[in-house]
Amino acid sequence: MSHPNTANAQQPTRLISHFLKRPVQDYGPGWSALWDSNNSDLWDRGKPSPALIDLIEQQPLAFSPFTADGRRKKALVPGCGRGYDVIMLALHGFDAYGLEISATAVAEARKYAAVEMSCPQEYNFGHAQSQTRDVGSAIFAVGDFFESEWEGQGILDARVKYDLVYDYTFLCALHPQMRAQWAARMAQLVLPQGVLVCHEFPMYKDPLQDGPPWGVNGVHWDLLARGGDGMAGISQPPEATTDGLCGAFQRVQYFMPKRSYESGKGTDMMSVYERK
Repeated sequence: MSHPNTANAQQPTRLISHFLKRPVQDYGPGWSALWDSNNSDLWDRGKPSPALIDLIEQQPLAFSPFTADGRRKKALVPGCGRGYDVIMLALHGFDAYGLEISATAVAEARKYAAVEMSCPQEYNFGHAQSQTRDVGSAIFAVGDFFESEWEGQGILDARVKYDLVYDYTFLCALHPQMRAQWAARMAQLVLPQGVLVCHEFPMYKDPLQDGPPWGVNGVHWDLLARGGDGMAGISQPPEATTDGLCGAFQRVQYFMPKRSYESGKGTDMMSVYERK
């Protein structure tokens, strides 16, 4: 049975049509144009990731917001949109940073943060007891993930690396030709022994079909653990064969989340990669 999201696979969606003939190097301005024309409804989920909330709350030792010496951990969400996941991470104790290529998106995120940080909604927590007064900060910056100018705004420093980076629909929004560059940049940004958490979506979509979103089945493992180029058609080998691979990361968790967004429920996967 086909996934409901593939029912009209032969007809380009509004999002695909917007990027269909756009050069790869023009993807960033393409996303900014959609924000500026009030088209964020094409992807906006309206709340933080339930799968990420559960991961953090159900594994408090692995995802503590503090290091063993008491330092508050830094978390980065590239392509953060309105900042739902950034705010959720801050409310769980991390110093959380959101990066967006669109100034319009960052303005929206800061507006959302001004309300949510002082009076958070219940959807930020899986359980009421997870709420804490020891919240971290939530900071947003405008910039291109692949460049370093955003790191010099006095908000994010070029010398800073992150304990946790979260990717939900950032990789799938990029043209496949940019995947290896995405992996290399992630390796620069994540601390040794830090983690890159990937909410893998869309897994139901044929990787050869036009995007965005582009199908990513097998792509994260190939890029991060195998050190491949992440192009279409990659199959994931059994866990027992993944030792000694040449990627910058090692996959330490891989599972289907019990809770997810409706758009990917039953096909989404969560993967956690540790920086070597």
